[in-house]
Amino acid sequence: MTDLLRSTTFRWALGIALWSALLALAMFGFVYWQTAAFLREELAETLRLEVRAAAEDPAGTAGRVETWIAMDRHATHYGGVYGPGGVRRAGNLVALPSGLARDGDATRVGATIETTDGPIADEIWATALALPDGGTVVIGHDTDETDRVRATILRATGLGLVPALALSGLGGLVLASRARRRLAATEAALAELRRGDLRRRLPVGTRDDEFDRLARDVNRMLDEIERLMEEVRSVGDAVAHDLRTPLTRLRARLERSRDQAESVEEFREAIDQGLAWIDQTLAMVTAVLRIGEIEHGRRSAGFAPFDLATVVREAAELFEPLAEDGGISLAVAIAGEPPPVRGDRDLVFEALANLIDNAVKFTPSGGTVRVGLAETGRGALVTVEDTGPGIPASERERVFRRFYRAERARRTPGHGLGLGLVAAIAGLHGFPVEVGEAQGGGARFAMLCPRETMTRVGRVSA
Repeated sequence: MTDLLRSTTFRWALGIALWSALLALAMFGFVYWQTAAFLREELAETLRLEVRAAAEDPAGTAGRVETWIAMDRHATHYGGVYGPGGVRRAGNLVALPSGLARDGDATRVGATIETTDGPIADEIWATALALPDGGTVVIGHDTDETDRVRATILRATGLGLVPALALSGLGGLVLASRARRRLAATEAALAELRRGDLRRRLPVGTRDDEFDRLARDVNRMLDEIERLMEEVRSVGDAVAHDLRTPLTRLRARLERSRDQAESVEEFREAIDQGLAWIDQTLAMVTAVLRIGEIEHGRRSAGFAPFDLATVVREAAELFEPLAEDGGISLAVAIAGEPPPVRGDRDLVFEALANLIDNAVKFTPSGGTVRVGLAETGRGALVTVEDTGPGIPASERERVFRRFYRAERARRTPGHGLGLGLVAAIAGLHGFPVEVGEAQGGGARFAMLCPRETMTRVGRVSA
């Protein structure tokens, strides 16, 4: 019983019933007020007209009053004609009602009425006017009719309120039960989600109401959570796999050196090799942490305008010696004067450096790497093209994932974090990054800085 009283179904039904009862009371009250006011005004107007007609003809006032009294079969008409001293001349009112003003307006007053059973005291609606000789004429009517109307309306209100309350409560139960069924289905889905089934989704109806829109929003959130969890699992597996190789080699090298080394030089050589593998592992961990830091937007507070053309030139100059050693031509082409870009200069430099490093790494000797910057109708476009093996169309959507390495890149040193870092930096700044095919058959990376990104202040697209 306690659970029922605390349930949403009961509270909704009770709330709807109470609200319906209040509306019914308000409606009945309005009807009563309008009806009672109408009856009172109609009666007052009748009394005002009758008393003026009686006062206009002083000689026939008594006859007019007697006619008014006699024309009613139910003895609800009253009247009286009084001399200057208040002595009754005609009518069935024993005395002039006290407190009745002689202004022709209808008022509810107490009066003594002469009947066949003797005088009785009652409340009547009456109006009075002065006569030329100083006397007074009074025309009255019983109040029982308006009182009966009021009692009838009040009784109807009481009788109608009970079924209205019952029907509204029943309707509330029906509506609340329908909502409860949807909530029960949602609770069941959430229970399975809590048990670890991230593939479960909330039920979505066909009415497109608030529940459906909320369920769709939650399902989109669950899709993103599932994607992130899958990414976390894949990253964890990749980190474990990539850490295992250098650590296994390091352990084997140390064991072999401990058992077989015969000189200090051999020990130093083993230690140097171990340090190189440790540095490789630390670089990978640092890259993973850096990507996480960038994706959480912790660097966006330090955004400021900077010259993108200068950053492009500096990034290309950094890799010129490496390109020369590999027999690769590194060309830079900057068209026009792009406006300043707002963002983190060091991060953008790091993204461009990773793109150029990636291009140089996969371009064979005698090939070419082209770095370009041009102003387009949508903003500043940075491109990095190479004449390497390129990236198959089936793998282009996955190259920006952490630890992902294309089939052709598995024989090249690296951990698959460079392009993941580029994607994180571009996402922080709101720079769309695309990968396609260069003219020479190699890979082409393009990063666009939209115009709204270049002109807005202090706000960055996610």
